[in-house]
Amino acid sequence: MAISNITVFRPSVLTLIGIPGLETVQCWIGIPFCVMYLIAMIGNSLLLIIIRSEHSLHEPMYIFVGMLGVTDIVLGTSIVPKMLGIFWFHVPEIYFDSCLLQMGLIHTFQCIESGILLAMALDRYVAICYPLRHAAIFTHRLVTQIAAVVTLRAALLVAPSLVLIKCRFQFYHTTIISHCYCEHMAIVKLAAENVRVNKIYGLFVAFTVAGFDLTFITLSYIQVFITVFHLPQKEARLKAFNTCIAHICVFLQLYLLAFFSFFTHRFGAHVPPYIHILFSSLYLLVPPFFSPLVYGAKTTQIRIHLVKMLYSQNAL
Repeated sequence: MAISNITVFRPSVLTLIGIPGLETVQCWIGIPFCVMYLIAMIGNSLLLIIIRSEHSLHEPMYIFVGMLGVTDIVLGTSIVPKMLGIFWFHVPEIYFDSCLLQMGLIHTFQCIESGILLAMALDRYVAICYPLRHAAIFTHRLVTQIAAVVTLRAALLVAPSLVLIKCRFQFYHTTIISHCYCEHMAIVKLAAENVRVNKIYGLFVAFTVAGFDLTFITLSYIQVFITVFHLPQKEARLKAFNTCIAHICVFLQLYLLAFFSFFTHRFGAHVPPYIHILFSSLYLLVPPFFSPLVYGAKTTQIRIHLVKMLYSQNAL
């Protein structure tokens, strides 16, 4: 397979070393990661069960919450089982095509998650700024179309990055990835060929998705706040604000972690690698863990149905 002592031709297997510099404590790091994953899976599954079973929750806001739950389940399942295999069972090898599949799933569903948060922001904007027109605008047909567009956008943006890696690169400096999951730049850095196109396209996707979504999410919530603060009654202001607070919390924690991870990776030359890898891992693990807790605590209808479901189970 090797054509020289410094390059490898089309490797079939890659090696994920985990968190460089923290190899001796990875087994302990795996414990909170596993706990977060289990809570995320249970919490998001409960959200989906509640939203599906309660007809009163078949509204755009809750449908988007359900879509976010599916996205979070896929994201968590894409990385945590393999990560724990590295940390606990010392199984770092991964097939090259499986690595590309993991990378594709991660970046596709990150893009979908961002699109869903944008859809949620637009839903709240219409619901609060144009309440009488909300039902006519956000129909089930429009929600389905939004879901299709968000998914298609993610697939069309991420697919070229997979093709560029698979078709352009033949020789690699090494088969060792200094990461605990297969991430775009971590794979690109292995190549022994010109990677400029891949880097430029990666930046293009990141700035296209984050720039577009972040701009319209911010503008939507600014307009929402302006409308809320102009409401004459304090109770009406609090009620309107409470319908947005869960979305804002999820939005802030996702993008704050995303920007920290992005800038330390691109510009943090003096930041230790394990800091970047820990934060990039938390960027993928915290939103699925955090979302069901926020929506369960802050969304009255979901909380009521959750208590009702748990009470009925105890009664049996």
